[in-house]
Amino acid sequence: MNTPRAPRTRRTAAGLAVAAATAVLLPVAGPALPSASAHGSATEGLYGDGDATWDGVWRQSWSLLALHSAGITPGEEAVHWLTGQQCEDGAFPTYRAGTEEPCGQDTVRDTNATAAAIQALAALGGHEEAVAEALLWLLDVRNEDGGWPYTPGDATDANSTAVVLGAFASVQDPAYQEEIGSSPDALGALQLDCTADASQRGAFAWQPEADGELFANDLATVDAVLAASGSGLLVTPGEESGAAPRPMECDPPAVHEDAPRADAEAGAAYLAARLAAGGQHLNNDLTDGSPDYLGTAKAVLALAAGGFAAETAGPVEWLQQHHGEWAGHRENPTALAALALAAHAAGADPRDFGGTDLIAALAALGPEPQTPLEGASDGAGTDDGKGTGDGNGDGNGDGTPGNAREDVADEDSGSLWWLVGVGLLAGAGLGLLLALRRRPDKGTGGDGAGDGAGDGDGDGDGGDGPERQS
Repeated sequence: MNTPRAPRTRRTAAGLAVAAATAVLLPVAGPALPSASAHGSATEGLYGDGDATWDGVWRQSWSLLALHSAGITPGEEAVHWLTGQQCEDGAFPTYRAGTEEPCGQDTVRDTNATAAAIQALAALGGHEEAVAEALLWLLDVRNEDGGWPYTPGDATDANSTAVVLGAFASVQDPAYQEEIGSSPDALGALQLDCTADASQRGAFAWQPEADGELFANDLATVDAVLAASGSGLLVTPGEESGAAPRPMECDPPAVHEDAPRADAEAGAAYLAARLAAGGQHLNNDLTDGSPDYLGTAKAVLALAAGGFAAETAGPVEWLQQHHGEWAGHRENPTALAALALAAHAAGADPRDFGGTDLIAALAALGPEPQTPLEGASDGAGTDDGKGTGDGNGDGNGDGTPGNAREDVADEDSGSLWWLVGVGLLAGAGLGLLLALRRRPDKGTGGDGAGDGAGDGDGDGDGGDGPERQS
C-alpha cells in the first residue's frame, strides 16, 4: 500500500503565489460567508432531499457546475453550504453535519469530494483562497507513485487520480501543473498496453491485481480519459479533431522512454468501441447488463474533452431518448447534473433534452437560483417514471448499497433511489472501500463498475457476472 507524503511544513511555490494573490484580492474586512450551520440546518442549501452522508459535497459540486454551465448563477445559500463543508486544512469530507465544530482527526477527508468542490468553486469564481487551500491539501496527500487514493493512506486508484488531476486542470495555473509533475504517469501505469487483448488495449484499470495484472474497467477509463485530455468535469465544446480516435499503436508498439504517459486517444478509442458495441451506451454488468446512464453521460464528457464530437453524437442521442427510464433520476441532483454537463459538452440543449428541461429540474431540488429560469418548465419532460432503471450510479461497491436493480412501474419509485442506494453518487472511495475485489473467472469481459463518486468507480474487472471488483 502506498502511503502519502508527510504533511508539508511550508507551502509550495504555487501555493504561496496563489495565497499571496488571494490576500490582495480579498477585502480586509467584511461579513464572512456563513457556514452550513448558519442556515439552521446541516442540509439547508443542499440539493436533493436524500441522505447526504455519502455524497453531500459530491452532489452539491456537480449541481453547481451544471447550473453554471447553463449560465445560471446558483443561490448564495447553495454555495455557502459547500464552502461551509471545508475543513481548516483545506480538505473536504464527503459530508459533515456538525460544521459549527472544526474538523477533527476522526473526520474522514475525501480526495474525490475535495477535487469536485475545487472544480465547482473555481468555475463560480471568487473562492480563490478556499481553492488554493484545497489544492495544497491534495498535494500533501499524494502518494509516492504520483497518484491519489480515495482517502489518504490508501493505494492509488485511477478514478481518484483522474478527478484530482481534473481539479488541477480546472484552475488553469501553470504553477500547479509544474507541481503535479509526473502525476499523469500514475494514470499511464494503469492503462492496458500492447500486451493486452486487442479489444482491451487503451482501457484503464481501477487498480492492479495483487500480481500486478491489469483488467479493463469502463468507468476507470471514462475518468482517466477525461483527465488525460486535460479536462475536469466542466467540458466546453471545442474544436473537433475531425477524425475518429486512434487505437493504441502496437505495430510496432509505442516505446516509452521513461514512465508511460496516459494515452487519452487510445482510451477514447476503447470507449467509442464499447459504446458502439452496447448500442451507444455503457452497460453495468453488476445489474444484469442494464444500461449505465451515469457512465454513458461521463463517457460523453471524456470524448468531448478529446475533441471527438462525432463519437458523442450516438450516446447523447441515446441519453435523450432513454434518460426517462433512469429510475429516480428526477430526484437525484447528480443524475440531472451529469446529463446537463453531458449535453453542454456535446453542444446539445440541456433545457430541452429529449423533452426534459434538466436545468429547471435540477434547480427545483435546491435553493432558488439568482438567475431567473426564464420560461422554465417543471422539468417533467418525457420522464414518466416508468421503465427499468439500473439503480446504479456513483458509490457502488459490491452491490451494497448501490447496485440493487430497480424495476419500477410508477412515479413514486423515484424515492427508492435514496433508500436503495444512499451512497449511489457518493465518491469513488465508498464503492472501493465496500467492494470485494475478485479476479474474473474467465475472459476480460465488460467492466462491472458502479461508478463511485468523486469520480471514481468500482472496478469491474471484466468477468461475466456480478462479482465485485471495485
